[in-house]
Amino acid sequence: MSYGTAPSVPAALQVYNSYVIDPQWQTKFSIIWGSCLGASLLFAAPRLVRSIRNGQAFTGFFGIKEDWEGKGNYEVVTLNDPKTKNTARRGLSSTPAMIRTIEGIISMIRSVSLWTLPGLGLNAGQISVVLVYLIIVLICIIMDSQLVNNSNRAGFLALAQLPVVFLFATKNSIVSLLLGPGHGYEKLNYIHRWSGRCLFLGAVVHGSLWIRNHLQYDIQIIGAQKETSGVAALGVLGGIVLTSFRPVRKLFWNFFWVVHVLGFVAFFVTICYHTIYAVPWIFPPLAFYAADMFMRMIRVRIKDANLAAVDSNMTLIRIQDCDTNWIAGQHVHLRVFFSGRVFESHPLTIMNAPSNVTCLAGPSSTESGRGIILGARVTGDWTRALNNYADSEGKTIQAQNAKWVAEKKKAANDEHSSLSDQSIPLPEVPVQVMLDGPYGGCSLDLGQYETVLLIAGGSGATFTIGVLDDIVGRCARLGRPNNERTRRIEFVWCLRSYGGINWFTSVIMPIADLVAECPDLDLHVSIYVTCLCNPEAVPPIPNSDVLMLAQRPDTSKILLDLTTPPLKKADFPRKIFARDPEACAVLAEASAKLQWVGLGGGVAVCASGPGSLTREASNAVAKLSLTRGVELGGVGLHTEVFSVQ
Repeated sequence: MSYGTAPSVPAALQVYNSYVIDPQWQTKFSIIWGSCLGASLLFAAPRLVRSIRNGQAFTGFFGIKEDWEGKGNYEVVTLNDPKTKNTARRGLSSTPAMIRTIEGIISMIRSVSLWTLPGLGLNAGQISVVLVYLIIVLICIIMDSQLVNNSNRAGFLALAQLPVVFLFATKNSIVSLLLGPGHGYEKLNYIHRWSGRCLFLGAVVHGSLWIRNHLQYDIQIIGAQKETSGVAALGVLGGIVLTSFRPVRKLFWNFFWVVHVLGFVAFFVTICYHTIYAVPWIFPPLAFYAADMFMRMIRVRIKDANLAAVDSNMTLIRIQDCDTNWIAGQHVHLRVFFSGRVFESHPLTIMNAPSNVTCLAGPSSTESGRGIILGARVTGDWTRALNNYADSEGKTIQAQNAKWVAEKKKAANDEHSSLSDQSIPLPEVPVQVMLDGPYGGCSLDLGQYETVLLIAGGSGATFTIGVLDDIVGRCARLGRPNNERTRRIEFVWCLRSYGGINWFTSVIMPIADLVAECPDLDLHVSIYVTCLCNPEAVPPIPNSDVLMLAQRPDTSKILLDLTTPPLKKADFPRKIFARDPEACAVLAEASAKLQWVGLGGGVAVCASGPGSLTREASNAVAKLSLTRGVELGGVGLHTEVFSVQ
């Protein structure tokens, strides 16, 4: 005898079981963001393949290396060498016009994402990523939930975001590796920041509605372990978020870092006491962090170095026995063992290419061509202490080395020359340093573009000088081994005083000298200064102009000039110190000093320095690419912001 199936409770009368339904939404959320990430990696795959072919992908994965076999010895490539003859035209002809047209169309489409508004710190593409992520989080929290009566869904989604927060927080991320060069942790860190804020949003929704229900039904909030640990976890998370805003990070970085690290340890402990459902979501972040620490251990190097205080605003750091395994534009995290400050690590950009590429070992160079050169501008207490240490120790060495002093006096032909004479450079100070890196790099292969614009502000020139050394070395020294197409380079440097030009003269001069001997590569250096201070101290850099301006030049006008055929070959003075707007306009015509090679070969723009400069460059490239992207054969952009984001 059959009694039929058991009666089922109507859906309208079923009790909402958050411990069964809400974990399913955690899984859905994880699948969604994982699929979006996979699609992004697939979209970036062609770029990764190109970087693998030219040998830039995965460079530096195991840290900077020393050339034990002497392969990085400098060899000047003669102008009659068949490797260098007509290589630029051959490289251009190897790329079909149809391919350049397609690249121009893709560049035009991508340019929409480059538009940047002041004050946000994000471009249109990054804002779109943040908005999509926020919408996904809100949908997963709100859809088919009963938040007012049961706010667990928001708490479950907060936990599900922990892997995202940590995946984009680590310096050695698998995402950065698969996206290719130029997409380091510093470029992806905005996802870490905003996913952390979305995590906090979910926690606040969960906690506030939970507290509301307890107050409504007169239930004790603090007392039981679950409630107490939940309030503690929310408080810790709130402290982490409040101390992570840009003003706090910019003014109190060490405080922010300590609170960040200790705060997440405390959050993990309290959240695991709060709910057993948190435990599975703790392991992915711990795995990401452990992998990051392991990779840092592999990349760490302890090296001998020399400090040189160029002036009171700049310290050069020359690190010995570093030859290969980095690409131009990458940076390292540096610890200098001096004055007991061994626990401070700071990111500094590598200012030269590897020894097998660099131009700095030529006959006109004062650099060795081996090692790494870093520049630390005095902006905070650590850089100021480093500069003071290099200056004071240099004077001590100078005073103790009687032979060195005698030689300098003889060279100066002044028997009563003072040791503190600023015209006599101080000897370098030997120290030991710890390197962690390299990281980041340039996302553009400049060799794929005929015209290159490098624009920097202040110490941001360390990045543009590094990529300049690389592309000139590949074209003029190595004979364009990968069919590099670069023919014209405009190097723009904006400074506050003329004294700043001497910061990196020892690096720029050999590069400019080598280009001056190369028939198929043109380099023009434009230096804009906003303060008239000792203008006669300007070094004689080949094919360079120095101009005093009341404000930074307009990047869009420089780009327009580079992409417009010159009317005539101009021969204006190398230095103009007047604030005459007409003189400024004439000198800004860099195309008159660069050989015109026509259109369609592509334009690459690299901008580094303060946020205002990179934002202006992004908008200028976006405008140019939208209007003339196809005509120019594509316009590429890479920016490096030299400030806390």
